[in-house]
Amino acid sequence: MPNKILGIIPARFASSRFPGKPLALIGHKPMVEWTYLHSKKSKLISELVVATDSDDIFNAVVSFGGKAVMTDPNHPTGTDRIIEVSSKYNEFDTIINIQSDEPGIEPELIDGVLELKLSNRNWQMATACVPFLESEDPKDPNKVKVVFDRNQRANYFSRSPIPNPFKNYPAYYRHLGIYAFERDFLLGYNSLPKSDWEESESLEQLRALQNGAGIGVFVAKTASLGVDSPQDLEMVVQDFKKKGLIP
Repeated sequence: MPNKILGIIPARFASSRFPGKPLALIGHKPMVEWTYLHSKKSKLISELVVATDSDDIFNAVVSFGGKAVMTDPNHPTGTDRIIEVSSKYNEFDTIINIQSDEPGIEPELIDGVLELKLSNRNWQMATACVPFLESEDPKDPNKVKVVFDRNQRANYFSRSPIPNPFKNYPAYYRHLGIYAFERDFLLGYNSLPKSDWEESESLEQLRALQNGAGIGVFVAKTASLGVDSPQDLEMVVQDFKKKGLIP
């Protein structure tokens, strides 16, 4: 029986830096619609849904023909939101979490993560990274770094530069916030013991890593621009214009 894959785009309305971000317009479409449309181009996702706590986001998704699911507004993280949705979809073996603020996400990136996960079923998760650009500063704590072994299994994620450039300047890889999970592992995620690595770095995936989970890391050649602020949104608008996606 082929592996059935559920794609979930968690989209919450509240944001300290950018309230209502999923509904911010890029051309004539809200950001969440662009993310949905690009994610639908994946060759491996069997079904795609938006998980939201907002009636406005729910209605926007339905209006453009997408599928949306309302979730508990009190979830502290996006992972909690996808756990709730995944518990309602028993027929899917693999779940992939796609961030709603990645309007230009490449379907090749999604499928690269999924192919790595499907070829390593003994790993509980898979994620992605991209080589640092020369213009990027590895000391920036907002750009999470990852190191991984020759089999593409993650060793550690950090806000600090890893490896440390003690003797020479290493190649740095920036982590991308996309995760594929084994369904059973995802549903038991909140029962994992708390992680002091997670508390120190404020990186949720370190709970899985410190508890011995295998996390594969797909290395992408490039990655689209994410949106954390109105300034980022303007950069994405200009990028979409260059690509001819909007006038």
